[in-house]
Amino acid sequence: MELILSIESSCDDSALALTDITTKKLVFHKKISQELEHSVYGGVVPELAARLHAEALPKILEECELYFKDIKAVAVTSTPGLAVTLVEGVTMAKAVALALDVPIIGVNHLVGHIYSLFIEQEAQFPLTVLLVSGGHTQVMEVQSLQEIKTVAKSMDDSFGESFDKVAKMMGLGYPGGPLIQELAKGGDRKKYNFTIPLSQSKEIAFSYSGLKNAVRLAVEKAEKEEYKDVAASFEHIAVAHLIQKLKKYFKEIPPSAFAIVGGASANLYLRQEIEKLLKPFDATILLSELKYCSDNAAMIGRVGIEMYKLGMFSSLADLDITPKSAL
Repeated sequence: MELILSIESSCDDSALALTDITTKKLVFHKKISQELEHSVYGGVVPELAARLHAEALPKILEECELYFKDIKAVAVTSTPGLAVTLVEGVTMAKAVALALDVPIIGVNHLVGHIYSLFIEQEAQFPLTVLLVSGGHTQVMEVQSLQEIKTVAKSMDDSFGESFDKVAKMMGLGYPGGPLIQELAKGGDRKKYNFTIPLSQSKEIAFSYSGLKNAVRLAVEKAEKEEYKDVAASFEHIAVAHLIQKLKKYFKEIPPSAFAIVGGASANLYLRQEIEKLLKPFDATILLSELKYCSDNAAMIGRVGIEMYKLGMFSSLADLDITPKSAL
């Protein structure tokens, strides 16, 4: 058995995985979430996250000790993410690679989300991908691992970030995505007539700062029992914005295969509306399993396999973190 050890620590999830290079099967996967610790602050506190990674990652690594002899390379998220948390994962990866005398592979977290679609299976390209997470909202045309082109992105807040911020306005806690989704189930999506961002713009881009501000004003005036209507109306417009821009893009380039990835791709209303959008195009839709939508080491390991086969290794001396990078 030949394995890739993968490490993910880009934000507030400490995760390790072991993936068989030949079969792509997961041999081990464990994630320790920090959501409870950060929820009291309404968002991720970087220094706290780094400290929690320093505690959790070594504990998970101990559970992998039985497989050390089979590890052929170490793949680790090195970009993008929080600087103080990326360092924790990269430092561990370097130590393990040095101790086992195996190569190290620096993985782009965003590519990891694309490959979350293909955990334990073969990749399928070409593919149009919508990435929605707490840090990113972008559309990419993916031909292969080495040919990824971003064709649209957010001008300010991301889709997932807007959910977190709206949840914080309502005092719901963190992470905001699941909380807003649950609250919105009992609400009226048409109660608040929020404006769809950039609806008059021909540009294919995304923006959530204006919608976020409109929701803030509504929350300030609303009674708590009306929050469900605010949440439902916000979710409706946040998704409608994505759908509107994708419609414009599809007029230029009709989709044949389309995927939604990233932590916010777990939003069921978004999935429902995307499926409706794709029906006239008879396009295939690819979705990650819900457990692999959020940050995880399995997706980093899946990218690691492809990079290992292509010999895309980093040197221990040169591999460094890049908190801000894009595709």
